[in-house]
Amino acid sequence: MTPKTLRAFALAAAAVFASADAFAQEGLLEIYQRALQNDPAIREAEAIFLATSEVKPQARSNLLPGLSLSATRNHRFQESTGGAVVPGTGERVGSSSEFESTQQSFGVNLTQSLFDWTQITTLRQADKRIARAEAELEIAREQLLIRVADAYFNVLAAEDTLRSQQAAREAIGRQLEQAQRRYEVGLIAITDVQEAQAGYDEAVAAEIQAQRLLSVAQEFLREIVGEYVPELAGPGDDLPLLTPEPASPEQWVETALRQNLALISARLNADIAQDSIEIQRGARLPTLSLSAGYTDSRQDQLATIFDPQFGTRLNPSVTRPEGYNWSIDLRFPIFTGGFNSSRIRQSVYEHRAALEAIERVQRETERATRDAYLSVISEISRVRALAQAVESARTALRANEAGFEVGTRTTVDVLLAQNNLRQVETTYARSRYDYILNLLRLQQAAGSLSIASVEQVDSWLEP
Repeated sequence: MTPKTLRAFALAAAAVFASADAFAQEGLLEIYQRALQNDPAIREAEAIFLATSEVKPQARSNLLPGLSLSATRNHRFQESTGGAVVPGTGERVGSSSEFESTQQSFGVNLTQSLFDWTQITTLRQADKRIARAEAELEIAREQLLIRVADAYFNVLAAEDTLRSQQAAREAIGRQLEQAQRRYEVGLIAITDVQEAQAGYDEAVAAEIQAQRLLSVAQEFLREIVGEYVPELAGPGDDLPLLTPEPASPEQWVETALRQNLALISARLNADIAQDSIEIQRGARLPTLSLSAGYTDSRQDQLATIFDPQFGTRLNPSVTRPEGYNWSIDLRFPIFTGGFNSSRIRQSVYEHRAALEAIERVQRETERATRDAYLSVISEISRVRALAQAVESARTALRANEAGFEVGTRTTVDVLLAQNNLRQVETTYARSRYDYILNLLRLQQAAGSLSIASVEQVDSWLEP
């Protein structure tokens, strides 16, 4: 890579960061609120919840009266020719007639279920289905919060890596310039200059890679939020390292077994499956229903007879039948070809699967809770150790730079010290983000993750 290209890249990177600084930094809470509005996955979960909420009015409607109105209008015309045909002439003599009628009617019908165990159990099951859908919606919100936090801190980690690589490139660039001057006055060999040049080229390549990784991390965040977020707030130097309370993994597990939303959803699913067994068994029970109706109609008829002997005669008539009816219908299924028995067996197997799912989710919850708790505890110690490692790496770099000045250290020693400092700094920053993420995951496993958790993390961030 030529010096001209290197300068162009450096100017482009500086322009990117300068343009980002022109925007106000946004915290985790604001990003999460925007994700709640724009993330397709959470909108899908909300739509599924609203759709499931309709099962209760649908189930209740089967137990409420049904009322229907019907109305008809019918018109009929008929013409007939009577008499006999005169032989030899083909003429028809005798009477003929026309018949015309108009009928109008309307009716009101009422139906009411008096006893249907499947409908009663279905209504009882509807509340559990809605509760499960609500739990699934809350799970989706928790997962969205974790996805947002993960993408958020991945962007911050990528920015830290890029800044570290830029600082390394600038430091190695100064090292290269110093090596060139020292070579020109004969203090070092050409190999030191070449090593410094190789280190500088490697730093430029690493900076380009860091820029690409930052773009990838920003794309993941954009996928969730729906738009690019140019600048994010990061945790300050005084980030509190809070030990989880209570300070016992077993107590966290006990809380998780009571409050974990995935486990609650699995238990509700088992209850729903149990109700499904009763619904299928209810198909063998008798059903009782009431139906009643009222009808009112009017029929106008006009018969016209054409008779050569007596002339035209009209025979009009009007009828208006009116009445009501009611009935009680009892149905008792005796044999359905084995269909009901098969449906009962199917629901029993589904309930068995739901019980096994509870056991599976319970074990996953215990494992996730303990893992998250231990991760928070270990990350606290890791952050403190890496903070000390950063100070040690900086001290080592200063010692190597001083040694290089007096000739006791080579260019390679300085480059290794710079590379070590860069790695320790990025690892330290990543460990702080991992501590926050593990804290959120612990609250998610315990079923206590909420908007208050986001507000707490947001209070640790500085613009």
